[in-house]
Amino acid sequence: MSPIGTFLYEVDKSFGPNIIADYYLTKERITTEILKEFIEKHVKKEFIDATATKNDFKYYSSEINAESIKKNLYLGFILRKEEDLVSLKSIFEKIEEKIVQNFTTDRKKMENLLKDALNSILSLMERLKEPKIIVETINEKTKKMLDEGRLQEARELIDLGEKIPEKLSQEIKLAEQFYKEKFFKKAKRNYLKAAELAELIQESEIVSFLEKKAEQVGNIPKLIKERENLNKEVKKIINELDINQLSLYNELITPINRIINISNNLEEDLLIEILTDLKKNTEDASRLAKKLSIIDKNLKEIINRS
Repeated sequence: MSPIGTFLYEVDKSFGPNIIADYYLTKERITTEILKEFIEKHVKKEFIDATATKNDFKYYSSEINAESIKKNLYLGFILRKEEDLVSLKSIFEKIEEKIVQNFTTDRKKMENLLKDALNSILSLMERLKEPKIIVETINEKTKKMLDEGRLQEARELIDLGEKIPEKLSQEIKLAEQFYKEKFFKKAKRNYLKAAELAELIQESEIVSFLEKKAEQVGNIPKLIKERENLNKEVKKIINELDINQLSLYNELITPINRIINISNNLEEDLLIEILTDLKKNTEDASRLAKKLSIIDKNLKEIINRS
């Protein structure tokens, strides 16, 4: 569960996307095709973050919002298709902050920053999956404490290190299982329990990650409910819109033509001018009504499929 590549790019309104820096762990690379898809979503559709898929890979891109950098910057990642973005977005946000703080036009420096960021993600994911790695980091911390003469703190951390890493791993696995089964409230509860355990053994990076993930997972039911309500609202509006009433414009054309003919026979030039203008607008309205009727039909088909 970690990215296999990362890239930083800017979008120039005249020349399109330009890669500023990138770093990859495999042969998979960002392509012009994917970048064009991101531009379509970011610039034309005004999406803050966007995703794309190709073959067995998922691509993610997020707009970097920083007034201090006078560029349209975006940070992207390459992941395997099955990976879950919710787990990683909080980490991506922190990397964006580092980019804003350390941005430079020196490509090599930016590539090193991306490399360090990607390696830090890998380190975090390994610690989350493997309790033995956490035990090793605890041993390093206790050694430092002993060297500094902090004997009591070292003893307490050693005691915690004998039982907490395994419990932490179990809570995370349980949370992941609840998340996959869409029991989001239970998943949130277990992520927070895991965060509390990580706090005890002074794993601040893990704490931050788990608390953020708990928050994101906890918001999922609200987002689902909001989407359901919006769908109902859209369907209600479309069903209440009686598009067939617009067809009446077409029925006006024949009688207006007849009145124009009569007025012509009566040599009522002023009235003919007014009626001719009315006829033109009615014909325009009729054409638009036909287009709206087709669009309305398509909308209802799409809504009924959603």
